[in-house]
Amino acid sequence: MKVVAFCGSARKNGNTVLLLETVLEALAKAGIETELVQMAGKEIHGCKACSGCFKNKDGRCVFDDDIVNDCVAKMKGADGIILGSPTYFADVSSEMKALIDRCGMVSKANDDMLKRKLGAAVVAVRRAGAIHAFQTMNNFFLINQMIVVGSRYWNIGIGREKGEAAKDEEGMSTMQILGENMAWLLQKVNTD
Repeated sequence: MKVVAFCGSARKNGNTVLLLETVLEALAKAGIETELVQMAGKEIHGCKACSGCFKNKDGRCVFDDDIVNDCVAKMKGADGIILGSPTYFADVSSEMKALIDRCGMVSKANDDMLKRKLGAAVVAVRRAGAIHAFQTMNNFFLINQMIVVGSRYWNIGIGREKGEAAKDEEGMSTMQILGENMAWLLQKVNTD
């Protein structure tokens, strides 16, 4: 079993990564293979609404000039997908939105190829807007017929400067429990 996490922050190794790594540590402790993909410094552009993925139906975006097709392949090969984003103006980062739009279109064009995988959203926030960002990522999971995993509270961590989210005890605990819940559900689903 494998879970891949995508960090949509433009800041490398910031609070979003800190939160995602906490979830991944709990998964790894349960014996689940994990991978973290940081989008910081990598090229990604939005969907061009060309419908080429619907024409080709090859599990790929027709534009191969950025990281999207690698991300699609990682999603397809995983049992669980975690999307993590900082909160920018009460929503996800532009990098995360591009990933959601393009990977979502490829999935829909290929008979909902992500259906029945597990999904979880993680949000780093300074103060407000996290719930809208959380909902944006969960909508990606829901429209792709995925199973959304939760924790004891919304999957958010509070912090502005690098590393500040580690001081958010409730947020860090929420991430650990999210990883434990995802591991538990993966083990239940994969007993067939």
